[in-house]
Amino acid sequence: MVYNKDMGKWLVFIVILAGISFLTATFLIQPKFVEVEHKQLADVKPEQIEKDQIKIILAGDIMLNRGIEYMVEKYGGGDFKFPFLKIAEEFQKADIVFGNLEGPISDKGVKVGSIYSFRNDPQVIEGLKFAGFNVISLANNHAFDYGRQALEDTFLRLKEADINYVGAGFNEFEAYSPVIKEVKSVKIAFLAYTNLGPETWQAQGQNSGITWLNEKLFDKAGQQIEDAKENSDILIVSLHAGEEYQTEPTQFQIDFAKMAIDAGADLVVGHHPHIIQLTGTEENNWIFYSLGNFIFDQSFSEETMKGKIIELLIEKNKINEINQREVKINEFYQPEIK
Repeated sequence: MVYNKDMGKWLVFIVILAGISFLTATFLIQPKFVEVEHKQLADVKPEQIEKDQIKIILAGDIMLNRGIEYMVEKYGGGDFKFPFLKIAEEFQKADIVFGNLEGPISDKGVKVGSIYSFRNDPQVIEGLKFAGFNVISLANNHAFDYGRQALEDTFLRLKEADINYVGAGFNEFEAYSPVIKEVKSVKIAFLAYTNLGPETWQAQGQNSGITWLNEKLFDKAGQQIEDAKENSDILIVSLHAGEEYQTEPTQFQIDFAKMAIDAGADLVVGHHPHIIQLTGTEENNWIFYSLGNFIFDQSFSEETMKGKIIELLIEKNKINEINQREVKINEFYQPEIK
């Protein structure tokens, strides 16, 4: 091939053009790639934090009989998911949801005679599971509303539904043993007690019952709490006690909470007064003397138609954050988070 000046000019032009393309690729395109890569890395961190975080929700008194059952039949088509429709989406995000259930879940037993006796339709389990409840306290003054047969039937139904119950059992050992749930390698334990009802309701030996106690049994309860803490990372202790519709805790509630925290409880939560009571602290640990009602048909006052839930965020085997959120019960007896 014969070389001439025109060909030389074209060769120089091609070389220059190739150089410009290389520089453009190096200094313009590469920074965009780096920026995208940086954003991807930045997005990983919050996801990792959320993945390691454990969320627990603690709710107040739950009763799904009487007026609530009426609303379920009239407006909910008989579906016991109805009472939980306003909160289910939020609760389903939690790893553990805990509450106090008033009355057995059964179609068995005989009413004890009180006009305030509750017995929840077995279908309520569908609603509880829908809302994410997986730990339920049965240590309360309505546990024996339909006798021992209904209480033991409740144990069987909850076991079948894979919902843990605490504060009651087929025998003394089961009743006073903690429920320990392991979530993301963190062991979270629950114990529950009550001083309400007669002493004969107490689980003793091979007899079924609830975790009834008085001041004389504080040492026994304290040892149980201490043992539970030794086998868990986080320990939550529930107490069903106090005076109904009173904003101030009783001396029994105060003394129990102090004893429980001294024995190793990380948090004490209370039920029964049906209204919100004061919040306290002991050795930097939180005490919620009463969360008030969560689902109840006590529409005779504003105070009984509201409560609060406690959201616990756990990271690195410790309670990292505690949020208190108000709950209002609407005219259909559905709790709504405000």
